[in-house]
Amino acid sequence: MTIAIRPATGGDVAAIDALLRKAFPDAGEAMLVQRLCIDGDMVLTLVADDEETGSLAGVIVYSRMAVEIAGKPIAAVALAPLAVDAGQRGQGVAEALVRASLAQLEGAGAMLVFVLGDPAYYERFGFSADWARGFASPYAGDYLLALPLQGGAMPCGARGAATHASAFAQLGGDL
Repeated sequence: MTIAIRPATGGDVAAIDALLRKAFPDAGEAMLVQRLCIDGDMVLTLVADDEETGSLAGVIVYSRMAVEIAGKPIAAVALAPLAVDAGQRGQGVAEALVRASLAQLEGAGAMLVFVLGDPAYYERFGFSADWARGFASPYAGDYLLALPLQGGAMPCGARGAATHASAFAQLGGDL
């Protein structure tokens, strides 16, 4: 399989929604993406196209966060969701999406990326619960991970709030 990573377009909306509804046990992630879009909180959405079939193989979405260190706001985003078509898992689609998106976010000046996920999976990209510790978040714990971008530089000082976009709370905060 050959994949091409590209920014999502308006023409991808239905395929992204269908992929999210098939990839997860309930519609929560699809509804999250819809709400992030409606609220204007999406920062980056990339898709992976299967060039052989022309179908959507995967999607990764990032949204705005309000994050403070030493009382000062820093540029931070949340990764959620990341999904790959069931028939194309285990072929590097998710890894390609994560790596391409992190490079774009770093180039755009993002300082910190948060994800609520499996440490065993996300640590391969440099995410760590240690980076997320100390931030005030309803998701605080072993599964809230963070990754500093910009060469790993992170401002010094007391960690304050790490607030996800309102869509997370509107959907019950279960994501």
